[in-house]
Amino acid sequence: MSDDALLDVRDLVVRYGDTTAVDHVSFALAAGETLALSGPSGCGKSSTALAVLQLRRPDSGEVRFEERELTTLTERELRPVRPRMQPVFQDPYGSLSPRLRIRDAVAEPLRAQGRWNAADGPARVAELLDRVCLDPSYGDRRPHELSGGQCQRAGIARALASEPRLLILDEPVSSLDPSVRAGVLNLLADLQDDLGLGYLFICHDRAVVRHFADRVVEMRDGRITSEWRPRAPDAAPR
Repeated sequence: MSDDALLDVRDLVVRYGDTTAVDHVSFALAAGETLALSGPSGCGKSSTALAVLQLRRPDSGEVRFEERELTTLTERELRPVRPRMQPVFQDPYGSLSPRLRIRDAVAEPLRAQGRWNAADGPARVAELLDRVCLDPSYGDRRPHELSGGQCQRAGIARALASEPRLLILDEPVSSLDPSVRAGVLNLLADLQDDLGLGYLFICHDRAVVRHFADRVVEMRDGRITSEWRPRAPDAAPR
């Protein structure tokens, strides 16, 4: 990978006590690319994602994002970086506060980052909901009033509010029905095409990975065992 990789992970190690969850893992990801981390449960995929996000500080190794080394930054120094790399989690209901209406959940990052403006904020939230194919009227509902697929779309809208360059997608469709799963994957593909987003896509389902990813890194027991490409570079669009 060239020096201008969006994300460059080198010799990443994450330990929990005497257990090494991530064992000298290295990979790179370009803007507009989908790199999948695949493998059985407990192989280190999610621990790798948490370390990339600096939600779990690695024990050693480097995480370079937009050519900046993250592991040496303090929490204060990470604040302007975090909006640029956003997670989307597996459980669409658990990732949204049950007390907040959808419009407030989507607006939450804007408020936290000091970018909320009462004059145009509601229009921005409506735009984000429309972007993920949710009618803006869904903003008045709470998570339990939405289906799992609709909740996951709302979670994606919230991630997009920060105008990220990288999404960390941790099993984002594994809890959804197959027909709903296809719709969310198609949405993610369209957003990537429109916005040039990079995706680190954690998924154990090889059929989904084969359909969605540009490159696949297989993990087992915390280590990378292989890397492969499911589609030729000139394959038809997703």
